[in-house]
Amino acid sequence: MTPDCQPGARLRNVDGERNGERNRERDGENGAELGAIVLTGGSAVRIQGADKAGIEVAGVTLLERALTTLAEIPEVVVVGEQGPTSRPVTFLREDPPGGGPAAGLLAGLSGFPRPPHLVVVLAVDMPMVTAATVRRLMLSCEGDGALLVDGTGRRQYLCAIYRSEALLAAAPPLEEQHGLPVRRLVGDLRLIEVPALAAEAQDLDTWDDLVTLRTLLGD
Repeated sequence: MTPDCQPGARLRNVDGERNGERNRERDGENGAELGAIVLTGGSAVRIQGADKAGIEVAGVTLLERALTTLAEIPEVVVVGEQGPTSRPVTFLREDPPGGGPAAGLLAGLSGFPRPPHLVVVLAVDMPMVTAATVRRLMLSCEGDGALLVDGTGRRQYLCAIYRSEALLAAAPPLEEQHGLPVRRLVGDLRLIEVPALAAEAQDLDTWDDLVTLRTLLGD
């Protein structure tokens, strides 16, 4: 039987993994307890192909907002075009580019020296997600993970925490990953649904969404 999330133990280890030399040495051998993947790609057709990661809201890019949200996570992989960041991250792209979020997520797992036991996944266009959101996901994590659910009951697959082993077990062969819907990738995983609070699930798909987000964030 494969291990479940065991959220309590994972949470207790976050600070140690970020700051403790002994834990970093262990991570190099066995894989970290916790990592994060930020997905910045996508065609962004409804905003004329604009680079979402570089869009600023209240003077801060969406990528920097995502990295701030994930500040407690020891190691972050960004799947998308390389850009300036305030903390060290690993940039990479799925191959070929434009494969969609499932292909990006699976490519992101390859960016770690070894896949972490648990991986937080966050789309760059969800700036209302905060560190508190991530902590609720971590505390709720059971089975294969937990994910945010908006007010209409829609599952937010790209605001979630997953057990890496479960993702890798669900992954199809590399040649079948391009264009794979993320809901199919994780469809058989045992995931806890975490209700979104207020506007946490607000994302940026259109220019009207950007106006909404700027209003919510006081821009």
